[in-house]
Amino acid sequence: MAAFAALAAAAAFAQPAAPRPNIVYIVSDDQGWKDVGFHGSDLSTPNIDALARGGLRLEQYYAQPMCTPSRAALMTGRYPHRYGLQTLVIPSAGTYGLATDEWLLPQMLKEAGYRTAIVGKWHLGHADRKYWPRQRGFDYQYGPLLGEIDYFTHAAHGVRDWFRDGKPVNESGYVTTLLGNDAVRLIEKHDPSVPLFLYLAFTAPHSPYQAPKAYLDRFDRFSDPAKRAYAAMIAAMDDQIGRVVDALERRGMRDNTLIVFQSDNGGPRSAKFTGEVDMSKSTIPADNGPFRDGKASLYEGGTRVVALANWPGHLPAGAAMDQPMHIVDWYPTLARLAGASTTRAKPLDGLDQWPTLAEGKASPRDEVVYDIEPFRAALRKGNWKLVWQATLPSKVELYDLAADPAEGSNLADANPAKVAELKGLIEAQARGSIPPLIFKEAVGAVKPALFGSVVLPAEVKAIAAQP
Repeated sequence: MAAFAALAAAAAFAQPAAPRPNIVYIVSDDQGWKDVGFHGSDLSTPNIDALARGGLRLEQYYAQPMCTPSRAALMTGRYPHRYGLQTLVIPSAGTYGLATDEWLLPQMLKEAGYRTAIVGKWHLGHADRKYWPRQRGFDYQYGPLLGEIDYFTHAAHGVRDWFRDGKPVNESGYVTTLLGNDAVRLIEKHDPSVPLFLYLAFTAPHSPYQAPKAYLDRFDRFSDPAKRAYAAMIAAMDDQIGRVVDALERRGMRDNTLIVFQSDNGGPRSAKFTGEVDMSKSTIPADNGPFRDGKASLYEGGTRVVALANWPGHLPAGAAMDQPMHIVDWYPTLARLAGASTTRAKPLDGLDQWPTLAEGKASPRDEVVYDIEPFRAALRKGNWKLVWQATLPSKVELYDLAADPAEGSNLADANPAKVAELKGLIEAQARGSIPPLIFKEAVGAVKPALFGSVVLPAEVKAIAAQP
């Protein structure tokens, strides 16, 4: 028996290692949790829905409440309060970016032998080239550096924000289609013997709500112009996702490609946070389903986002992972799959979730840090969540997410011990935080540019104006 066991072990050891997967990581911008067909939406997302049917729906998946912090968390595997990007987004006038001493996901994967490419939105630093994607581990870059651009002129504040490999590009076309075209071309030219990391970061459906007439005409059943444009933008993005999947199929890469799809934060539910377009006299089209509030808030509607993972033969098809996962968890999870080392990274907040994703094992994540800011914070431990606003008038809210995912019943007064416990965890996180970099720029010479001119997005002004 011992000899048989030894032979079996030797045979298992001799088996060739599974090939490292290609990784196509797709991010939508400001998409509501419910705004996919597989969550019951009346919008059209057949290609995203097909990925969900053939893969794993991530139903307790968390990102940060706004764009820059979420993207930074993905790139670093660390919460944004570790390096000062926890508050607001990087505005057009901002001179700061994601700290250059952070070892980013594309750097890690490139070191492991991957070809790395970003097609789409960056929003992690633009004022100095040291923050740009090509300087942060991407072999190839195409798209905008800022957070919000016109979908037809490719401009922000009248200045074109459209680059390929760090050089300005002047071309015509609808942003979503151009990004899809470029991603397809990249796949078609890729050598399948080299593992690929493609970060496809759409700007859709972030405002301004714009779409080609052909897409708008598909949704004339919606009388509200904002809802019609929003639906058209999501449909256009879904079409491009379908084209990317088809390109992988044609190249014989699909079966060995992990596709991840998620929104960067919850959909906006207030006109203050839709962007620079004035939506105060319009409906807000994003729908976060049963979850409270939306983008920029620390409630579930701002942070629990639509997400899925699909890798044929490696992840269960048509299943749901109803355990907590945070965007920072992808860093160590992808490192595992890529055979990459994380030794050059700073201490990670992310946890390797592959056994949970692939085998249904218990999630290693018992704690979720929603955000740690000087004036507010939120943290989940098990099913208990504390939302703490420190500015006057201060407030403390405690929710049992298992019984009340809509956060309708504040249980803080009835559970003082639990409140104290979670406050202690928040305080411990805060002791290791860096002050928000935007606050540093909000004083002194740049203050007028940040808080007095149109270059600051309206959604940032809204938060900055709070106590």
